[in-house]
Amino acid sequence: MELIAKGRSADVYALDGDRVLRRYRRGGPTRKEARLMAYLAARGYPVPRAHEVTDTDLTLQRLHGPTLLEALRLRPWRAAAYGRLLGGLQNELHAIAAPDWLPRRFAGASNHRVLHLDLHPDNVILTEREPSVIDWCDAAAGDPAADVAQTLVILGTGDAPGPAARLVRGVFLRGFRSVCRTDPGPRTAAVVAARLADPNLTATEVVRLRRLRPPGADPDPG
Repeated sequence: MELIAKGRSADVYALDGDRVLRRYRRGGPTRKEARLMAYLAARGYPVPRAHEVTDTDLTLQRLHGPTLLEALRLRPWRAAAYGRLLGGLQNELHAIAAPDWLPRRFAGASNHRVLHLDLHPDNVILTEREPSVIDWCDAAAGDPAADVAQTLVILGTGDAPGPAARLVRGVFLRGFRSVCRTDPGPRTAAVVAARLADPNLTATEVVRLRRLRPPGADPDPG
């Protein structure tokens, strides 16, 4: 099998022209992911189709096209449009009521929506037909403000070497915020606290996250 992507907890292999294998190194929420993708697809949200599921493996529809991050690097002059595309995908997701079986995070008393909680440009694939969202392992039911905050925190603390890359990121973020219907403010401190608890963070990410944390904040990490 050809290794085509490597994440912090799972690897993705090409099986053939139509299928990929997502394999967790220590087991993962494969059944939740497959069930949620079927739930979202039934409601018109663009996700890959799951073919087979075990405790460690997901065999998925292979999507052909660049990631949104790759497209942004190739066409930086489209940064604002790409930002609006990501914001639109988040709006569309948050219009979907969460199923009762989806674990809750950053949840209020009611009105739980589906949250991706890792929706960034490398988790969107631009197929010829439409953009499709991948990697649902962190998905939960909760407050959409946390999902928007998570995206902004990920984008704001990631590497953007050089002034040109930082400028493109700024334009992308402005495009994203211009269409996003949800104010992330009420959940930003909790999202930062939750990310700081992640043992996989690099030292650079920790420093950047601490800069985002409001002074004196003592949030519920969700």
